[in-house]
Amino acid sequence: MSDRSDRSPIQQATKTTIVRNEAFIQQAVQALPPLNRSTVQPQRMVEIVHNPDAMHGWTTHPVPSISTLLQQHYGKGDEFILDFGTHQVGYLSFSVRPVGSPPDAPLHLKLTFGEMPVEVAEPFSNYTGWISSSWLQEETIYIDVLPGVIELPRRYSFRYVKFEIKDTSMKYRVAFDNVQIQAVTSADASELIPLEHADSLLRDIDQVSIRTLRNCMQEVFEDGPKRDRRLWLGDLRLQALANYETYGNNELVKRCLYLFAGVPDDRGQVSANLFITPSLIPDDTYLFDYSLLFTVSLYDYYRATQDSSTLQELWPTAYCQVELALELLNEQHLLPHSDDWWSFIDWHEQLDKQVPSQAILIYTLKRAIQLAEQVDPDKIQFLNQRLEDVMTATLVHLWDEKQGFFVSGPDRQISWAGQIWMVLAEVLDAKQNAALMQHLLSEKPEIGLTTPYMHHYLVEALLITGDRDGAVQHLKSYWGGMLRDGADTFWELYDPHNKAFSPYGSYLINSYCHAWSCTPTYLIRKYKL
Repeated sequence: MSDRSDRSPIQQATKTTIVRNEAFIQQAVQALPPLNRSTVQPQRMVEIVHNPDAMHGWTTHPVPSISTLLQQHYGKGDEFILDFGTHQVGYLSFSVRPVGSPPDAPLHLKLTFGEMPVEVAEPFSNYTGWISSSWLQEETIYIDVLPGVIELPRRYSFRYVKFEIKDTSMKYRVAFDNVQIQAVTSADASELIPLEHADSLLRDIDQVSIRTLRNCMQEVFEDGPKRDRRLWLGDLRLQALANYETYGNNELVKRCLYLFAGVPDDRGQVSANLFITPSLIPDDTYLFDYSLLFTVSLYDYYRATQDSSTLQELWPTAYCQVELALELLNEQHLLPHSDDWWSFIDWHEQLDKQVPSQAILIYTLKRAIQLAEQVDPDKIQFLNQRLEDVMTATLVHLWDEKQGFFVSGPDRQISWAGQIWMVLAEVLDAKQNAALMQHLLSEKPEIGLTTPYMHHYLVEALLITGDRDGAVQHLKSYWGGMLRDGADTFWELYDPHNKAFSPYGSYLINSYCHAWSCTPTYLIRKYKL
């Protein structure tokens, strides 16, 4: 996505050459975290019932004692749903045994996993989204030898699992025992400091934020343990901030930074996301804003750790992202309305990306200057000059004094994301910044926010302009709204006015434990809300 938003969200780079830095990759390998494992058993059996007032129209009702029902036996056409109590990430196992005559045919079993009730209520055959249906979590198993112990090799992300007995034979039925999962995370619970807070809603939001972060902390900071199970730079930046205030697993942040720096393209640009297994592979997606967030993430990491050795090694990569971004500017020192660059910013289909992307460049330049002061003073004058050029151009060409907003693209679009990022970049002075945020809240431009990713930046913009009450109110309204709608981990997408929203064409494929949603714990703890 460049400054336009009418293009396919799939980007494929056909002529990308990757330059591997084996020393950096080895640094990342050495920082591979151990996975902490715990055994989790189901808490109850449930049925999924239609409820038009519930999220996606489905809710759960408990059914009689789980111990009683697990002692029952099941035949063709039977099914049951287990609820593990909270969102889990791990490996399912169970014992299954025949009841009746000796089994004269294999057991045909289908398992469906759901982070939300809708995923075990609506058949996946109804899926009409444009990304691969293979992300929908289900298994069909044929079990030839009974009794047996089944250990699924694939990791799943779920709270609910539905067992459907597709067939046995006319001679036998089956019973299940010892259903459990081995939950996995690289987060260390012993390092977590519990939040003492008088506000019960903020305590609950903090707890769910931490569970979201924990379940995304695997061998890297995954964006979502259900989908895409990858290391994305935009998510990494926010996960790292939350991690600094909670688990303090700074080696995992360092590992992720080295992984990105280990596989840039031949111009030095880092990919927007990485595949980690079977080997380190950068995706062929390159985003203007995400590449700059590598530099910002290194800045955050250094502030949290004072790790000067890592800063020294990764500074050239961080500086390169700034250089490449500056090369895209036109003679007016503005990002052009062209196909030469692509930004994410948010999932809003009509969002013009010029203003928020310009702001992210300014935001990054200011942090790059602070890093240069530590490791590369020869670059300071150049960076200061370019910052002045870009700031001046932004105020001259993108600030509309009459409307009191920054305007983006040839249609002079006014968006929430554009104003928020300009506030975070502190293009205006403190008084003007505060006025801009209040003007934004008052006027409510049509081009709003669609993801918790941008709602995080809205809350942080309110905080840096001194509106703590507004920040807390929005945090409670937005993330608290997810809690009221049944979240036990925070979601990839949440639009309180359109709860069925999905940029992928179906809410069945949405991720309901997603990294960029975990930041309330950072906001609450860092800003002492």
